[in-house]
Amino acid sequence: MLHITSFIDGKFVPPISGQFLDNVDPAAGTVYSKVPDSDARDVDAAVKAAQAAFPGWAATPAAERSRILLAIAQGIEDNLDDLARAECIDTGKPLRLARTVDIPRAASNFRFFATAILHFHSEAYRTDQLALNYTLRQPRGVAGLISPWNLPLYLFTWKVAPALATGNTAVAKPSELTPMTAHLLADICNKAGLPPGVLNIVHGLGSKVGAAIVAHPAIRTISFTGGTATGAEIARTAAPLFKKVTLELGGKNPNVIFADADMETALATGLRSSFENQGQICLCGSRILVEKPAYSAFVERLVERTTKLKVGDPLEEDTDQGAVVSKNHFDKVMSYLRLAREEGGKILCGGEAAKMSGRCAAGYFIRPTVIVDLPMQCRTNQEEIFGPVVTITPFEGEEQAIEMANGVPYGLSATLWTRDLNRAHRVAERLESGTVWVNCWLLRDLRTPFGGMKQSGVGREGGEEALRFFTEPKTVCVKY
Repeated sequence: MLHITSFIDGKFVPPISGQFLDNVDPAAGTVYSKVPDSDARDVDAAVKAAQAAFPGWAATPAAERSRILLAIAQGIEDNLDDLARAECIDTGKPLRLARTVDIPRAASNFRFFATAILHFHSEAYRTDQLALNYTLRQPRGVAGLISPWNLPLYLFTWKVAPALATGNTAVAKPSELTPMTAHLLADICNKAGLPPGVLNIVHGLGSKVGAAIVAHPAIRTISFTGGTATGAEIARTAAPLFKKVTLELGGKNPNVIFADADMETALATGLRSSFENQGQICLCGSRILVEKPAYSAFVERLVERTTKLKVGDPLEEDTDQGAVVSKNHFDKVMSYLRLAREEGGKILCGGEAAKMSGRCAAGYFIRPTVIVDLPMQCRTNQEEIFGPVVTITPFEGEEQAIEMANGVPYGLSATLWTRDLNRAHRVAERLESGTVWVNCWLLRDLRTPFGGMKQSGVGREGGEEALRFFTEPKTVCVKY
């Protein structure tokens, strides 16, 4: 059986403890590899390697850093099929999705930041006839990067690429549930000529590896994507140590559909934003709010399309819905389906495990579920489920739509559907969300900031915001 190993100082190394964790294929419900059960000792070794590599990497010209990152991007593209299959087996998502979205986007992340660093600029200010002030933006040192399981390589590279582009070195932790693509990326980095110690990947549990990264005194910068409870704990640990932190956390995102919307497009996109990747995307529109004149017809048509989604082996090309990521997550989502019934919800389709055959007979499959008749303040409408579950609620007019959309603890993203341009601007401005899509979903320009409001996190990633996050500004004042 394959034993994945950590990547420290340019070499693949086993955990110091000698212990490994099971890595389960969620579609089959069987162990297919072993992942290191690393601890603080492994993190400390990775930090030492990153510290040793930092002076040389920080002094490397931007053009050379760019060249190496572009070579990594090319390596990802050249290994697309192997990476997509690895991600499919790790996560249970359809192979089609990994091949067309996740892996290409990981390459795009490296390409974007490899070229952005060549155009990154600082400010200069002339103080009358007395002095010239200018700002230097210098790499901060060793960055701690912790990424989640739902989009493993996509979000891992979203952190690694800007950290390395700006001249930092990194100690990175992928989720222990989905380690394989990060493991393969390490080999791609070596072949691309990335110097040893610049990127170190330590596999293991969040309670051991993640906690050690956050608490390590030599790691000055933390970028985390994951659950809100974990983000709160990271903030409590990092604040007294004066670390620079960005937290991209949970979401309970509204999909607001006015009666004048292009209903066919809203339906098609709403289906996708509800159930893409089994609903395991922090930006999924898990709460659909529909203006009353359009409500009944929208519900009927969405249910019809939802029942036609094929739940099946993620390795098959025509599969729409694969498995959720783990048995624990399966149990969590199923518990919310029971809760929805207890809270008075009516399940129009789904609401149960999908029984599979063959290699997937023991997999963690849930039928995509549509629920109506739930009050807005119930737990099902307030808490992040992170599965193939969507609720639909009617509203009357803009004010109620805004109140309902904002009436949750989260504020990561929102989607708004209307043909009225003035309404689009009015409502978008008042939605408490870090990203608002109008008549679209998941359309991203990598130059824009990305992050959430309220319990969806603090700080921003993406574009120049990411380059600024990973650098330390220093003002130099030169008197004439």
